[in-house]
Amino acid sequence: MKLVLRPAVLACLVFAFASACAASRPDVVVMLADDAGWGDYSASGNRMVRTPQIDSLARDGVSFDRFFVCPLCAPTRAEFLTGRCYLRTGVLGVSTGHERLNADEHTIADAFRAAGYATGAFGKWHNGSQWPYHPCARGFDEYYGYTAGHWGEYFDPPLERNGKMERAKGYIVDVCTDEAINFIERNRDRPFFCYVPFTTPHSPWAVPQEYWQRFKDKPLEQHATQPEREILDQTRCALAMLENQDWNVGRILKKLDDLKLADNTIVLYFSDNGPNGARWTGGMKGVKGGTDEGSVRSVCFLRWPASLPKGKTVSEIAGAIDLLPTLTALAGVEPVGDKPLDGRDLMPLLLGRKAGWPERALYAAWGGKVSARTQQYRLDAAGALFDMSTDSGQAHNIAADRPDVAARLARAAAAWRQEMYGPDEEIKLEKGGRVDPRKLGVGYPEFPVTMLPARDGEPRGCVTRSGRAPNCSYFVNWVDKTGEMVWEIDVRTGGEYDVTVDYTCPLSDAGSLVELSFNGSRLTGRVMPGWDPPLLTNQDTIPRGHGESQMKDFRTLALGTIRLEKGAGPLALRALEIPGASVMDVRRVALTLKR
Repeated sequence: MKLVLRPAVLACLVFAFASACAASRPDVVVMLADDAGWGDYSASGNRMVRTPQIDSLARDGVSFDRFFVCPLCAPTRAEFLTGRCYLRTGVLGVSTGHERLNADEHTIADAFRAAGYATGAFGKWHNGSQWPYHPCARGFDEYYGYTAGHWGEYFDPPLERNGKMERAKGYIVDVCTDEAINFIERNRDRPFFCYVPFTTPHSPWAVPQEYWQRFKDKPLEQHATQPEREILDQTRCALAMLENQDWNVGRILKKLDDLKLADNTIVLYFSDNGPNGARWTGGMKGVKGGTDEGSVRSVCFLRWPASLPKGKTVSEIAGAIDLLPTLTALAGVEPVGDKPLDGRDLMPLLLGRKAGWPERALYAAWGGKVSARTQQYRLDAAGALFDMSTDSGQAHNIAADRPDVAARLARAAAAWRQEMYGPDEEIKLEKGGRVDPRKLGVGYPEFPVTMLPARDGEPRGCVTRSGRAPNCSYFVNWVDKTGEMVWEIDVRTGGEYDVTVDYTCPLSDAGSLVELSFNGSRLTGRVMPGWDPPLLTNQDTIPRGHGESQMKDFRTLALGTIRLEKGAGPLALRALEIPGASVMDVRRVALTLKR
């Protein structure tokens, strides 16, 4: 007898099957440290720090013993998000717009959202601030944190929630972890992809007192490979930050346990580059920003109790570029887009199927310097060859002893360099501090607020930045009419825009008349009232580094409404009248498309 199902019944069965498949899919939590070196964990042999929660991921899951990332933050994030070499993705720097991930790149979050996952990111983004570079345009349903690569306020910080700024209460890592935990709680009954890019141990050197008290007078028994370069209190603060971060990792793991989700949740933890200063790395050479072993080696722990072995160590080299193909394969999710991936699916290594795993080289590149790493050797940026199986400190150049290996890797590195940099090499390398020439998009109806921070603009005339690090800066020294600040924008939708300026101004200088202009449109307004808060110097555990701005509490000035027509050009803010000694300091301008 032939069974015939009515359409309504068939639809119910299809829905039930789809729901069952969705329910069986693993949840995914990705946690990314910022500026933590391989040696900053007790699992790596550091006897000065306690990271039991992070270490538990290695104990209960798989540890990649030779895992490599990029020399700096934004490139590693681009490679994790896309599975492609950062030099292909438009990410050529870490500030002034060069950190933006090209809009035609597809991300791991795009893939998981297309598969029906709830997606959220909570913390430091560092791959673009405005739409279509914003995380909400890159596959994430919701975002909370900061999109810059460097944030100057770690206590009660101003943070962004889906395009709007708000001031949080508490320590920045704790606050962003709270949001991640809330996301997990809200999406407990559907598959979710939760990305938690932590802020620490990136400077400024600020950590809650309870953690600092553990380290402030602590003798350090393990030191940097070049001990003369180590600043001991910075090492102490970095380790204190790692202990706070470990506590937050434990909070996330406990939430998964409490919700009975841990068994079918993939949890990944790694860092984005080597240590942000000379400290213990097990004898390896290099720190953040370089291309040597210590500059680019990271821990990488992957736990999935339902499907992956416990306590396994993978010795084959792997990298951040492999994470997209690996996580999507583990979850049964198809990557989206048609661009070829540079990374490999690491599932054979995770499951112990090493037969046929081909030899490979991984490349570290920054500022035109390229280093090549195979399973046994590293060819450094100067052409020296090291046997990494016996010389992790890169102390003995064996190029003369193994000229065949040195020549082969030199040819491979040259070919890779030519492929990645191509005919635009000089353009890609000679940024010279200039603002990225790609326009900042304004007027996307799906994301009507466009924030234009000082870091993405250009100071002209008398105007300067508050510090050498653009990501953590604001515009200052606006003392005469030569001064202006300019953002190169591309207005996508013509219409009326509300304009606000986040500013400070000495009370005696209030009243300057300023003009915002774009392609013939103009808006004028007065800088009133005066607002002159103190610098937030009491936030720092130890003094921040040279070039890092001391932050303050900026006030929002409603400048008015301007008509912007569709098209590209410079958006300029200048002064028409200056009754006092200065105009104002400016942290950001925001344009909101009126509906």
